[in-house]
Amino acid sequence: MSAILFGSISTLADTSELQRRAFNEAFQAHGLDWNWSRDDYASMLGSNGGQNRIADYASAKGIDVDAAEVHATKSSIFQELLGSVGVSPRAGVLDTVKEARQQGVSLGFVTTTSPENVAALLSALSPDLSTDSFDIVVDKTSVADVKPDPAVYLYALEQLGEDVGTVVAIEDNQGGVQAASAAGISCVAFPNENTADGDFSAATTTVDTLDAETVLALTKEAR
Repeated sequence: MSAILFGSISTLADTSELQRRAFNEAFQAHGLDWNWSRDDYASMLGSNGGQNRIADYASAKGIDVDAAEVHATKSSIFQELLGSVGVSPRAGVLDTVKEARQQGVSLGFVTTTSPENVAALLSALSPDLSTDSFDIVVDKTSVADVKPDPAVYLYALEQLGEDVGTVVAIEDNQGGVQAASAAGISCVAFPNENTADGDFSAATTTVDTLDAETVLALTKEAR
């Protein structure tokens, strides 16, 4: 057996700019005079966890904010945007899913975002992708620590009954690549428009467009 694990919501659809928009609308809703530019936001994407980004930004400005409350508002706005603006699968994703199925390769969606974000994304991508497209869907409720901690990948491996040597992860950000690498999993870095300048040196390979043949070849090499 072997498996391909999509490691974040932006490996399926490029939601990065919608995320940034949601942050800025949440700041406005909470009376915060903050506006993260694209460069500002891109510089924060080396680590995972939107609530942590809010807390760190507030700390740097010497401002006391309820990061959890602001992030909850951001998440609600983001989920609404997914439904109203709409998103499409990234280039090569559907072909990779289709080819994996045809070759008997298991598929996972392994994130440390909220189950609500996962549900909103898959609803927005339906009927092209849904929960039924994957053998396992993991979110932050399954583990105590978010990426770059490898816990979510180790959990997915256990649930799938796969060895690290049979699995390839696909990640769009530095923290995700680090998590896969720490779990001993080969990783394809598939940056989005706001993470393209990240450090992906820990990845097995880095691609602009997902190629089913390349990803499936890595699962065979892993065996």
